[in-house]
Amino acid sequence: MDRLDLKILDVLQHDGAISVADLAERVGLSHTPCWRRLKRLESSGAIREWAAILDPKMMGLGVAVFAEVRLRQHDEETLEAFERTVCERTEIVECFSMSGEQDFLLRVVVQDVDHYEVFLKKVLLHLPGVASVNSSFALKTVKLTTRLPLFSVDRGSDPKTH
Repeated sequence: MDRLDLKILDVLQHDGAISVADLAERVGLSHTPCWRRLKRLESSGAIREWAAILDPKMMGLGVAVFAEVRLRQHDEETLEAFERTVCERTEIVECFSMSGEQDFLLRVVVQDVDHYEVFLKKVLLHLPGVASVNSSFALKTVKLTTRLPLFSVDRGSDPKTH
């Protein structure tokens, strides 16, 4: 992946609906080479999927909960069953396997606190291998992005894309 690929990806992170013609112009390529690079980035897995970022509150999902989960046991079967079940639940929008005292950190989005209480009692506490769940409610979202720092300090800044 070269600097031009990174420029393409950076532009796409800010506007995923941009046309190939406009993308090509923004990164300094003609249409066909830009399209080829885009297809290569997709097929390589650098672009995992295309999505619209929705506003949770406008969707009626105004409560974000961070649930720290500790498992009773850590055998392969339990871990795989837990992870598989988590992936099936649409309320769980992120799941991280963690180091430290907790085994997993989940971000759950729900309508309100009452819905979370039901979700906790009926779902989270019954996930495979769960020993305990510690829940924290987000008071406000200060920053939430899917954009990766492609032109970080380590790689050097590209002032044309910022």
